[in-house]
Amino acid sequence: MIVGVLSDTHDSIVNLEKAVKAFKNRGVDAVIHLGDFVAPFTLRLLLDSLNVKFEGVFGNNDGEKLGLVKIASIYNGVLEEQPRIVSLGGRRVLLVHGFGDPVNTYEVVRGLIESGRWDAVFYGHTHEANIEYVRGRLLLNPGDGGGALNKPTVALVDLASLKARLVDL
Repeated sequence: MIVGVLSDTHDSIVNLEKAVKAFKNRGVDAVIHLGDFVAPFTLRLLLDSLNVKFEGVFGNNDGEKLGLVKIASIYNGVLEEQPRIVSLGGRRVLLVHGFGDPVNTYEVVRGLIESGRWDAVFYGHTHEANIEYVRGRLLLNPGDGGGALNKPTVALVDLASLKARLVDL
């Protein structure tokens, strides 16, 4: 199972359309968004464009949560508060957005992956792309999907092998 992972799109339609194109070109089976869509129209654009399984968590900038949940449910997707454990492709994956400043977020997610309870921990919030392997487990931040603070990126993850790679938008 190939999963497209993105975060922190912050209503950037241009970069979201590039992410959709990248995911379509690579035939993703599911999409995970790690928060900070901002407005429901952003999630609608994503899900209108891709007919795949959707999982997600809210970010600190997602104010219209009822609207976002409604859009996700129309497409049989699930969007909830962090942290969230999902099972995909035979893997247990922990989804989080982030916690406070970037240093704090990294310390928390690093501790979570070191616990060994999940096959992978996916996080956002910092706008900094990161792929690490800790005792064979994947720690992933797909980066700044909206391109607000850094070069816009998303990630592709092969859940069978836990191999991840970044895609520049």
